[in-house]
Amino acid sequence: AMSKSAVKISSDLLANPLCEQEPSFLEMVTAFDTAMKRMDSFNQEKVYWDCWELGVLGVLFSSVFPSLNMAVKRREQTLQDYKRLQSKVEKYEEKERTGPVLAKLHQ
Repeated sequence: AMSKSAVKISSDLLANPLCEQEPSFLEMVTAFDTAMKRMDSFNQEKVYWDCWELGVLGVLFSSVFPSLNMAVKRREQTLQDYKRLQSKVEKYEEKERTGPVLAKLHQ
């Protein structure tokens, strides 16, 4: 939406009567318009390829490589477990160092 707005602004500037009076202003606005159109074209192409990658390649990888999908799920679960246990360790490290706390910390 931002690149579409920038293209609209550059087109409006080109339609400004000042462009007819000042050749240097017309040159700057024309360069700006060209840049904004290129940026918009690039953004549209990027959105297209991003959607293609997420859609087509996502389906392809999940159906052709189910073991890869399972490995990603296992990794996410392991990462959650690690974070949960890390917070427990930090909690026990903050407590006073008594016998039961040291035993749980070691565990």
